[in-house]
Amino acid sequence: MTINQPLLDVRGLRVTYGGVVAVSDVDLRVEQGTVYGLIGPNGAGKTSLIDALTGYHRPSAGTVLFDGHDITGMRPHRRARLGLARTFQAVELFEDLTVDENLLVASERAGVRHAMRDLFLPQRASDRRAVDWAISVCDLEAVVDRYPHEISHGLRKLVGVGRALAQEPRLVLLDEPAAGLDTDESLALGARLRALPAEHGVTVLLVDHDMGLVLSVCDRVRVLDFGCTIADGTPAEIREDERVLEAYLGRRGAAVAESEGQPA
Repeated sequence: MTINQPLLDVRGLRVTYGGVVAVSDVDLRVEQGTVYGLIGPNGAGKTSLIDALTGYHRPSAGTVLFDGHDITGMRPHRRARLGLARTFQAVELFEDLTVDENLLVASERAGVRHAMRDLFLPQRASDRRAVDWAISVCDLEAVVDRYPHEISHGLRKLVGVGRALAQEPRLVLLDEPAAGLDTDESLALGARLRALPAEHGVTVLLVDHDMGLVLSVCDRVRVLDFGCTIADGTPAEIREDERVLEAYLGRRGAAVAESEGQPA
């Protein structure tokens, strides 16, 4: 990667579903070694943007560059091999596999070479380095031998993050990782995410409704509303942005009336 080139460079990205525009001409630059936040109300287009960046939905316009390479038309598994991993809002784990086995499956790189190796060397030992690292980063040592139905919702969320990290990504896109977590779990998750770039070399794009979490751990934050960018800046700038307050809290007059105990 050349100097001053972002790890992820999105230009004019548009995502449509039929005649509905879910993401409208978004530009986005995520620098290597940072935690970048993406927030917005329900229906703002956050997951649609993540789907387009990871190859699960082809954009109708725009380009996606990863480490200088145009990946706009790549399939998800090819993007994963380049170092782009993601989680999903719904934590879909293999319920009949242990936590450890779930991470082992996620760490396997799909491809012809691996398929042939599995065919001719079915008893080969699994490479556990990435799995053991992901377990350590997510602090899952105590539950590696348990099955998903035996652990809490918060731990299931961490297993989902661990599965993405087991792919050894350079950039991990986390879609609502704090959904359903209590305050303590959310704080613990935030500390782990904040440590990923500096301590583990993993850049993070964090999508979440928990505005407190995003503003506390991110270096920069983008705010979407109805598929359009309404704000982009540091957490301090986002906190004071009137457009963000309006998008989250409704019209300013209604918010003021509520704060004064008057009917809106």
